[in-house]
Amino acid sequence: MTATHDNPADRTMRIERVINAKPDEIWRAWTDPDLLPRWWGPDGFSCDTTRIDLREGGEWVFDMIGPDGTRYPNQHEFVAYDRPNRIEYNLNRGAGGPKHADVTVTIDDLGDGKSRLTLTMIMSDQADYNAAMSMGAERLGLQTLGKLAALVEA
Repeated sequence: MTATHDNPADRTMRIERVINAKPDEIWRAWTDPDLLPRWWGPDGFSCDTTRIDLREGGEWVFDMIGPDGTRYPNQHEFVAYDRPNRIEYNLNRGAGGPKHADVTVTIDDLGDGKSRLTLTMIMSDQADYNAAMSMGAERLGLQTLGKLAALVEA
């Protein structure tokens, strides 16, 4: 009998970007219901929000809409808010859908008006991780952080 070993590190994606903004400015972009949908998603994607309650215990239910019009249902269930440095949420496939990942956002003050934002996603299982990597999730995540940077650096 062969034992199976599940190591969360094997299904973790981590991306980061240095942004020319203070942590409070980045925090606002993550926690203002008017701002978050404006920058969220890769280049060419937009968000259609159903519900948005950006606080610990709150949620954001939305469809990400791809350049070809394909809708991708999402739900972020916010688990922790530690202003201005950390947000944790469960990423689900639509409202009440199965969990796709546990997500942690950290914002580190680098001084001189710069911050490092790190987005860490622990996918629910190896199949989800493999599918995300094969579709270019890291590149798409970096595009998303680029849109955030463009907003807060303007």
